[in-house]
Amino acid sequence: MSNIDRHLGYLDPLKVREEKRQLRTLIPVTVNQSNSRAILEIEGKPFLNFCSNDYLGLAGHPSMIQRSVRYTRKYGTGSSASRLISGSLDIHHRAEEKIASTCGREAALFFSTGFQANATLLPALTDRNDLILADKHCHNSLIQGGSLSRAPFRRFRHNDTAHLESLLEKARKKNKDTSGRTWVVTESLFSMDGDFAPLEKMIGICKKYNALFYVDDAHAFGVLGEKGMGLAWGKPEIDLVVGTLGKAAGGFGAFVLTSQTIYNYLVNYCSGFIYSTSPPPGVIGSAEAAMELIPQMEDERNYLLKSVSYTVDALEQAGFKTGGSRSHIIPVILNDERTALAYAEELYKNHIFVQAVRPPTVQKSRLRITLTSAHTENHLNKLINALKDVKHRN
Repeated sequence: MSNIDRHLGYLDPLKVREEKRQLRTLIPVTVNQSNSRAILEIEGKPFLNFCSNDYLGLAGHPSMIQRSVRYTRKYGTGSSASRLISGSLDIHHRAEEKIASTCGREAALFFSTGFQANATLLPALTDRNDLILADKHCHNSLIQGGSLSRAPFRRFRHNDTAHLESLLEKARKKNKDTSGRTWVVTESLFSMDGDFAPLEKMIGICKKYNALFYVDDAHAFGVLGEKGMGLAWGKPEIDLVVGTLGKAAGGFGAFVLTSQTIYNYLVNYCSGFIYSTSPPPGVIGSAEAAMELIPQMEDERNYLLKSVSYTVDALEQAGFKTGGSRSHIIPVILNDERTALAYAEELYKNHIFVQAVRPPTVQKSRLRITLTSAHTENHLNKLINALKDVKHRN
């Protein structure tokens, strides 16, 4: 046993996780570019992959790879510094301008990851006089951001606009003599439930109570909205939009869409931006290529949404609960952790890779299935039939 193990005693909590079958482990996978992006290899064997966020298959797109390689050859493998030192390369500025203009916003600012953006934006933008109201099902990064801020942090019931409005009304009565601001925070497409926030209704509520509106558009960007620009597209009333380059955009990193004034403010006050080495040239190359490709991928988006309808209808007809999802994130909600694990293990035996997601990540255990435009009808049928077989045997 090492010195750090003796001092910190982390072995016991790991044993507890193992006994509860909640111990997280890493599974090495191999992606072969000659295969469909819907297929990966585990220990040399092919598996159908139904847990990738590469919704449009862009991670293996030749244009993405070529631009990434070209920028790496020209600028090197790393940017070598934070943006405020010497790491603000001309390509960072050009790519931010491209993202902002394509998304119909005044400015876009890069972050290394979506988690980093969400965890540090709220602490930078709020103070102890403010109030943050976040959807109960928001991603952990937003919860971290709210918790790290100095502002009171409250949660409203999932997609419950009446509960949100009651909290805003209570806050208005309580704080009518203060200068504090209120932030309403949600995802547009929820990463574990696959359902949508009622953005239009929430915009109206935010207007009524003079609240600022922060939307994480990560899982919608690339797939939904005008030309795939996300569900926040064309809604200037949303004050802050976080998008990702690591899901449908097939690369890595994240960005925040906002005004030029807030861009300048974040450059000066957001720790997640200030103290991080800037994204490497290869990442910027792929981001730039993605912004050119995504608006043209209407066929892929239409195909993906047809696949969603086909799969959800088949699963619901077979008696599975999918939580009303009509998106490329499909939860198969099961009774308990043990059942979710059993389903995932049986699918694994059939060379289908799907993860069981359990508390505390979600309230109800489930399989989290994600579809991509690379999944063929044959792939979908293999998944559906395998799930039916497991259900029949259990």
